[in-house]
Amino acid sequence: MSSILSIPLEHIELSDETFSVNFMPDLGRLRSSIKEIGLIQPALLRGKGERYQIVSGFRRIQVVRELGIPAIEARVFQESEADDFRLFSITLHENLTGRGLNAVEIAYVLERLVHRFRVDPGVVIQTFLPLLSLETNEKILNTYLSLARMEEEIKRYVVQEKVSRSNIRRFSSFPSEDRMAILALVSRLKLGENSLRETLTLLEEISRREQRGVRDIVERPEIRTVLSHQELTSSQRTERVKKGLMALRYPRMSRLEELFDVNRKGLNLPSGLAVLHPPYFEGKGLKVELRFETLQEYRSLVNSLSGLPEKEAFQDLLAGTMQPEGSRKTNNRG
Repeated sequence: MSSILSIPLEHIELSDETFSVNFMPDLGRLRSSIKEIGLIQPALLRGKGERYQIVSGFRRIQVVRELGIPAIEARVFQESEADDFRLFSITLHENLTGRGLNAVEIAYVLERLVHRFRVDPGVVIQTFLPLLSLETNEKILNTYLSLARMEEEIKRYVVQEKVSRSNIRRFSSFPSEDRMAILALVSRLKLGENSLRETLTLLEEISRREQRGVRDIVERPEIRTVLSHQELTSSQRTERVKKGLMALRYPRMSRLEELFDVNRKGLNLPSGLAVLHPPYFEGKGLKVELRFETLQEYRSLVNSLSGLPEKEAFQDLLAGTMQPEGSRKTNNRG
């Protein structure tokens, strides 16, 4: 490898990404640094005839080019000095010591090790997963290999939303058309990890139950109507979509819930008094919750509570949760 040289950008094959593992790089800090004090670390290039191939420094070269700087400082490997795998190992180690890799970049690294350089998966698991701060098991490797094969839009969503490995695996279980339909839905909602997991699981179960593609499900009127309401906040839209999916997944339980809400509204309860049904309507009886801060509020709530047995709506609520165990279970989530 040569000493540091100044290489004109016009002599570098900028489109050759053989050794690149970049995906959605954040160039802001790097750009500010280069503008203020110049390039600190030279790029690594390989001579190929009269041209140069980028080994490491894709981000630096991109910023230098954007800033209108005509040349970049670099160390140059001769064409016969190192093979592709050796050069890829160099760029991997330089990236790991200089910055962290996002999920898609990790996927690119593992995909190239397995499929381009034909490294035995067992070696990748035992040697390279720890290097990437990952657990040494086949499931982790397969998760990232599946991510590498996904659509660019899905990859961007994974990086932007910091999607977990478990939810990456859920995405991978859907065919491409369904993944894109899911993306059109979830990208318009405010979903944390748990909500995303719940949404993906519901869509998978509804698809299997109704034997239809996810695209057909997310385009149903009850879902599209919610998404079209611009006046709703992201949180409100999310809750309504989840409620719609729950109704599709558990239609009987949804009907029970609607009936329960109608009767509960008929009670005209004060704000500190709540009547609740058993989770999923599995179990007998009702639950009453009191919320108060003063003795006067407590007495008022007790008075309201004592009058409930006389109300027909309360009797209907109680009767609905006291049906025989067998008939209740056949009427709830199924």
